[in-house]
Amino acid sequence: MLVQSVAAILERELRALQRELEAYPDERELWRLPPGVANSAGTLTLHLTGNLQHYLGAVLGATGYVRDRPAEFAARDVPRVKLLREIEAARAAVRAGTARLREEDLKADFPEVLGGARIQLGEYLVHLVSHFSYHLGQIDYHRRVVTGQNRGVDAVRPTELSTARAAVE
Repeated sequence: MLVQSVAAILERELRALQRELEAYPDERELWRLPPGVANSAGTLTLHLTGNLQHYLGAVLGATGYVRDRPAEFAARDVPRVKLLREIEAARAAVRAGTARLREEDLKADFPEVLGGARIQLGEYLVHLVSHFSYHLGQIDYHRRVVTGQNRGVDAVRPTELSTARAAVE
């Protein structure tokens, strides 16, 4: 059940990321860096999509994706349409990686050493979700700061989770 939950939450987060990018009236604002902000929404999008394509796609799903993490942080002015394509590629990576997992796999170590440590796969999947959510929140605030918009994009929709169903009373 954890595998399906992780997949459903990441799918929801990727849809929210797409809504965030589409909410910028001018795509040049995706790359603006207000004082005190280290990463733009464009940079964080490349980082999030590269992260999922690597860990879920390449490592767990054997997709063949080759990550260039430094490029995720160095690229500038990537068009919004390309960022949206990266979101689609990350969606495919989530499906590829989670489709190969069984619940009994979650107690095994993640196949890659992470920061010099071995980490159990189930715990690392939860980490991937929290990492994504953390940066998605940063993107939301970045958008609000650079555009002056004060409304959200309804990012955390419980009704988008895989187990959501109409309540019967």
